[in-house]
Amino acid sequence: MKKYYLLLMIATFLGTVEVNAQDDEVEESTSALSISGSVDAYYRLNFSARNKVDDNFGYAAPGTSFANLPGFALGMANIVTSYEGEKAGFVADLVFGPRGEDAVFGSPLYSAGRGSSQIVNQLYAYWNVSDAVTLTLGNFNTYLGYEVISPASNFNYSTSYMFSYGPFSHTGLKADFAFSDDASAMLAIMNPTDMTELNVTGTYTLGAQIGFGGAYLNFLYGDQDGKLDEDFDGPGESSAGTTFQVDLTGGWDLSDAVYLGVNATYNTTSAGETIDAVSGQLEDAEGDGAGFYGVAGYFQVAASEAFSVGARVEYFKMFNGGLVDGSGAAPIGYDAEGDGSVIDLTLSANYKVGNLTIIPEFRLDSTSEDYFYDKDYEASKSLSSFVLAAVYSF
Repeated sequence: MKKYYLLLMIATFLGTVEVNAQDDEVEESTSALSISGSVDAYYRLNFSARNKVDDNFGYAAPGTSFANLPGFALGMANIVTSYEGEKAGFVADLVFGPRGEDAVFGSPLYSAGRGSSQIVNQLYAYWNVSDAVTLTLGNFNTYLGYEVISPASNFNYSTSYMFSYGPFSHTGLKADFAFSDDASAMLAIMNPTDMTELNVTGTYTLGAQIGFGGAYLNFLYGDQDGKLDEDFDGPGESSAGTTFQVDLTGGWDLSDAVYLGVNATYNTTSAGETIDAVSGQLEDAEGDGAGFYGVAGYFQVAASEAFSVGARVEYFKMFNGGLVDGSGAAPIGYDAEGDGSVIDLTLSANYKVGNLTIIPEFRLDSTSEDYFYDKDYEASKSLSSFVLAAVYSF
């Protein structure tokens, strides 16, 4: 009988150990799954222009993305679900609201009530091949530029011109290499910029990044419209050429309280091809490349753990009509040659109350050519404005 009791006790003990081990595995597995995100809203006021929507003039705002709606306005709700395993994981990043819709403008195929891609900001899976190599497949936010889509990760609430007209997102395959704590690299093959759902052009874009000591040198190269001669409807039709962009970004803590960030970028697209109106033959389009370039500095000082102030100073220039659309509209004023520039001076403060960040912000945009309208609807080269934003992170 003692032997049977002993065997029963051993079996019970082993069963308990197994159950506890399974519970530990469940806890370990569950702890790798996380949900995070942010919610933001704001109030916007123009000092030098009217604060209403006009049928003829629209509404006055800087020619940059987000934070440009008049009065009390909505940003977005951002929900990020991620799983980080020992060797693999995924990220599903969903956005709702005006800022979110602007961020995923390149996902139109399943929008208008036909699907859910219009709310997908990021959707990718990754494999840690080794401690030094990670492969990622799917839709991920761009590696170019200093600022990002989520307001919770930016010090300034409004965004820069370089961020607004660089890529937002890519869909493709990338390989990240971590050589040390200070040195890294990345190689990628992707759909054309912001073509996030699928590739409709049949062309691909190459990406690369080199990182060292808090600075990152980024490259992008590829045909963005993929238009071939069989896609032309007739004489006068044309396609853009290949786009090349080089971008430098970095940030450093100069002291416990002082931070400095930098961003510089150059983007150019070659003239491409056109069908001659007389001969009907496909020829190289005349003219130089078109695009933009800029530089910005970000300076921040922390007065306490809860309160900090900072400034963004940006110079941005468009050349040869690089950002002019088919209707002649552009984000800044430009001359007859398609050249124009703007200086953006943004002063922001961050006041933290738990997970809530309150951001009062003053901004001045000054262009080389008339672009804005003053309170009398007279053409103007400048716009001064104020934004009060609330961003809650979880």
